[in-house]
Formats: sequence, C-alpha cells, structure tokens
Amino acid sequence: MGFSVNTNAGALVALQNLNKTNMQLNAVQSKINTGLKVSGAKDDASIFAIAQKQRAELGGLSAVTSSLDRATGALDVAIAGAEAASDLLIQMKEKAVAAKDSGNDTASRTLLDNDYQQLLSQIDTIVNNAEFNGRNSLDGTDDIVAIVNADASSDITVTAQDLNATALGINGSDITTAGNASDAVADIDTAIKNSVHVCE
Repeated sequence: MGFSVNTNAGALVALQNLNKTNMQLNAVQSKINTGLKVSGAKDDASIFAIAQKQRAELGGLSAVTSSLDRATGALDVAIAGAEAASDLLIQMKEKAVAAKDSGNDTASRTLLDNDYQQLLSQIDTIVNNAEFNGRNSLDGTDDIVAIVNADASSDITVTAQDLNATALGINGSDITTAGNASDAVADIDTAIKNSVHVCE
C-alpha cells in the first residue's frame, strides 16, 4: 500500500503570508528600536552611506558646540576674575591717595597700609582661583582655545593674561610714606589700565 501526501494549498498560502508579515514586523521593529528609517547597509546602501556621513558631521558639530561652551565658561571666569581684580585696584588707589595726604601721620598711614596690603593679597588669591576646568587664563599659563569647525582644523584662541600682583607691577608696594603712596598711585593707575584691557 502506498503513501499519499495531500497538501493544503490554503495553509501554504497562509504560512507564506505569515512569514512575510513576520519579516515586515521585524523591519518595523528594527526601525522603532534604532529610530532610523535605514538602520543598516542591507536596508538601503546608498541612503545608509549618506546618513552615516551626516551623522559624522553632526558628531563633529556636537564637539564644536561642547568646545565653544567650555571656552565660554572659561572666558566668563576670566572676565569675572579680571573685573574683581580691577575693583580691588580701585580700592587700593583710594587707600594710596588717602595716604598721600600730607595731613596724615605715621599711625594713620600704617592703618591705611594694612588695608592696602590685604587688598593686594586678595588680588593674587582671585587670580590663583580663577580656574575653569583646571585651567587658569589669568595667571598667564593657559590660553583659552575653542575649535570652530567639524574637522577641528580651525580654532579661536584667547591669549592668557597675567594679572597677579607681580605682573601688574604692584607687588611689594606700600603706602607707609607720602612718597611711597605717590609711587603706588602711579603703579596702580597702570595696573588698572592693564586689568581693564583684559575685560574688553
């Protein structure tokens, strides 16, 4: 007795449709998972190549944005530090002008000089603490650099400035005599111009 196999043509068609639906479902699921219409070269090689190039450009531009943000933060810190140093210089000038007054005695000048020296030390404290991301552009050591294009072939550089008391020419100055106070006023005027130049 022989065997006969009867195939159900309707079931085969249904199975083919089910397989096709599963393939389409997998493709849709891949698009949902990746968020990409073309998630790989096998979906559409030319579109995928274009998309990859655009993704690379966007990645480069994202790095540029981050670099510019860091540079902006560093500039904000540097400008704030320079403005604070300039404000201290103005207060020092007030003390020095007061010490120039011939009506002051030695005790008065000594008191003025104590305040003056405190202000002088604060300038170095401000300059030394004006760091952003571990870099300091007010003590003359670290330029502020930002890349401005996606392949990092161009950048903007803001040269570091040295605003500590020695660089400003006021380190070691005192106002204990009228002559010293007069010299201090001249030195402070020059230092103020230098610190304001940084803020421009």
